[in-house]
Amino acid sequence: MALSWRTTVLADRHRALGSKLEDWNGMGTAWTYDSNMVDHHVAIRTKAGLMDVSGLKKLHLVGPHAAAILQYATSRNVDKIYPGKSAYATMLSDAGHFIEDCVLYRTGPNAWMVVHGSGAGHETLAPLVTGRNASLLFDDDLHDLSLQGPVAVDFLAKHVPGIRDLKYFHHTPATLFGCAVTISRTGYTGERGYEIFVKGADAGVVWDTILSEGKSMGIVPACFSTLDMLRVESSLLFYPYDMSQMYPFDKDPAGDSLWELGLDFTVSPGKTDFRGADQHWRLKGKERFKIFGLLVDGNVPADLGDEVYSAGKKVGVITFGMYSSLTKKSMAIMRIETPLAVHGTKLEVRGKTVKGPATAHTLPFDDPEKKKRTAVG
Repeated sequence: MALSWRTTVLADRHRALGSKLEDWNGMGTAWTYDSNMVDHHVAIRTKAGLMDVSGLKKLHLVGPHAAAILQYATSRNVDKIYPGKSAYATMLSDAGHFIEDCVLYRTGPNAWMVVHGSGAGHETLAPLVTGRNASLLFDDDLHDLSLQGPVAVDFLAKHVPGIRDLKYFHHTPATLFGCAVTISRTGYTGERGYEIFVKGADAGVVWDTILSEGKSMGIVPACFSTLDMLRVESSLLFYPYDMSQMYPFDKDPAGDSLWELGLDFTVSPGKTDFRGADQHWRLKGKERFKIFGLLVDGNVPADLGDEVYSAGKKVGVITFGMYSSLTKKSMAIMRIETPLAVHGTKLEVRGKTVKGPATAHTLPFDDPEKKKRTAVG
């Protein structure tokens, strides 16, 4: 494992499951276990899986100027986010290019939690606090345990009164197995799921109890890499693995617009008072590529970096591929030239292990109407 400066208190539990704790975002993360990742994928799609996603960075932003800071730093109109509600948002550079995505949790009138990955979220917010009536706290004690899958709500309903009433992208304080937690109806799987925020001292109790009591319901520990399979099906991007920081342009410097990434929906209607807004709107209609789906013929997953061709010309690149044992389909997310980002376009993959026909496919592959993650009751 590379030198990490962040620690999960669940490290020994992950090692017992076979993880070598590879570095992600400065934290030793269970990329794999001895058990099969394919089985983890099936469990989350049909039962439920528990993942330690504590490598996400948790920032507490508090004070009278907190909302104004987030209003400028992110694409969302934060005035619409009330205590108990959250929102998926993006952050842009001055050039109007994507630099981070995050979830904004309003925890009180002047209190917020911002959860983000390996982009520039912390670096963006920190200087904005200087000289303002606000404070920013990086919280590495708070662990994030993600319980995802159709039986997750059935399990939690045994222990948390009213959990079935918690709406998508809402959160609530709760007591779970005698531990104080915050439960958020969010996740990164496309399933109905919950993130459980718990202090380090209690994380082991919550992890162990969910797995022991949930075993009879089919709940299993799932490794972090399972998220790659799930995100391909559900069209969830992962910075920088789908971005030009990983797949640079021939001439332009790294930097993708929200229009190119399909993330323009994260800009609240009519909002123009955020960093990079002028350039964001100027870039509309000037997409150099599109993020799009690809169905690959056969039963072998395409590899990241595999090239996509049309009429003998390279027109795109695969950022991640997976084969589903449930649907018997080989699917991928790709970056492709804009005119070819049309459902049904015939293409060709030229990769190390996959060579052959493929077809452009709209995203997401799974649950395009998002009925699972937004289900009521």
